[in-house]
Amino acid sequence: MAHPLSYRLLLFVLSISLCVSPLQAWSEPGNDLPEIGAPSGNLFTPLQEQQLGKTFMRYIRATQPVIDEPLLDDYINKLGNALVEHSEGMGSKFTFFLVDSQVINAYAGPGGYIGVYTGLVLTTQSESELAAVLAHEITHVTQKHLQRAWYAASNLSLVQGAALVAAIILGATVGGDAAIAAASGAQAAMKQQQINFTRQNEKEADRLGIGILHDTGFDARAMPSFFTRMGRANRSHGTKLPEFLRTHPVTNSRIADSLGRAENYPYKQYTDSFRYLLLRAALRERSFHEARDAITYFSTALEEGRYRDKSAAAYGLALALLRDDQYAKASSELKKLLQKHPDTLEFIISAARTDMEAGNKQDAISRLEAAAKKQPLSYPLQITLAEFYLRAGKAETAYRKLSFLASLRPENTHVYKLLAKAAADLGHKAESHQHLATHYYLKGALEASALQLKIALRVPGLNFYETARLESQLKKVQKEIEELKKKK
Repeated sequence: MAHPLSYRLLLFVLSISLCVSPLQAWSEPGNDLPEIGAPSGNLFTPLQEQQLGKTFMRYIRATQPVIDEPLLDDYINKLGNALVEHSEGMGSKFTFFLVDSQVINAYAGPGGYIGVYTGLVLTTQSESELAAVLAHEITHVTQKHLQRAWYAASNLSLVQGAALVAAIILGATVGGDAAIAAASGAQAAMKQQQINFTRQNEKEADRLGIGILHDTGFDARAMPSFFTRMGRANRSHGTKLPEFLRTHPVTNSRIADSLGRAENYPYKQYTDSFRYLLLRAALRERSFHEARDAITYFSTALEEGRYRDKSAAAYGLALALLRDDQYAKASSELKKLLQKHPDTLEFIISAARTDMEAGNKQDAISRLEAAAKKQPLSYPLQITLAEFYLRAGKAETAYRKLSFLASLRPENTHVYKLLAKAAADLGHKAESHQHLATHYYLKGALEASALQLKIALRVPGLNFYETARLESQLKKVQKEIEELKKKK
């Protein structure tokens, strides 16, 4: 659940005309950011756009169940960035993330942050369809559709824009308390109209997205195919539309236009990757509230032959068995899968996790170490290995690995939580609280972050530089908290 201050933050930013300082990472210098629509006519520099994106992502993390699971995150980013390399954003930093919700939608945020709901992934019938949605959202970023909309909004600061677009996305897709921020007044309603993509934006995203699909090797016809199914959903749902249709209206002319453009490309048969099928199985397993229900679903599918890929269905069953603490059965399923697919990350990590949960810590670590020698650049392998070192009492080894991983993924909230545990196990109390403060900061929980910094400052024996660094960080957080409380 999001921290209470996160909701007040959204409400506050939407109601003020003051320019709030951006919520930056600890190491970033302060900047006086220009207003969008300022007389200079400039939008913002790449650095400012990056800061805007980070601020936006913090609001999303504070109010949405963003998935931190390394394997799922690894897949969606590799797929997304493969598409980016065939777009006008080639060479730019994009971050793709999954939101654990049955909502059927996807959205593009500032700074190349693109979110996909798990409900949409499960709605796609092929990897090309999923790629089509990502290509569409990538184009919204590369064509600066959000920037164009913000440029038309008078006196809207970058930070206000980040909070506003996050609130609008939440309001358009999930409703509830987060939606109140986007719909609580005439000003918010006006801004929503300014940010909504125009039909021209949507057509441009379709046109360029289809080209990206083809150039990356996917089926260009997947985009009109997905739109056609969404169009059928439009007619069958009546007034209760899937969220994708509310934020990306699908009309007959749009379907015809995208189909016509796709026909300009030669037909290309694309076979879904094994990882896409495993992703769907993992997300399907997560969609069941009770592990026993997931076990029944996958067991029945395997018995009746109702699956697209038998190994993917068996993987879903293994994950359900693992969640239900049936370690022997889960291990048996994974052993059979590894015999057929010995180098598949999903099977290696799941088998290691089964060993770890069953109490076979050294077996789990040995399995991952062997795999890491073959795939040393695999982030899912490395962070899982660091986690297992911690659980096995090897804090120093875990600490070194996690410090390196944090330098590679400075916005990964999970790595800081593990670092806090490693530092604590080594007796580095102040550093432990500092890492936990960073974890909460990135999650949008300012009060929890401030509390951890206060605790760190009370640790005896701090030197001058440690004290100064912690006090500086605390001052930033407290300033943001005070600014929020002014309008309560």
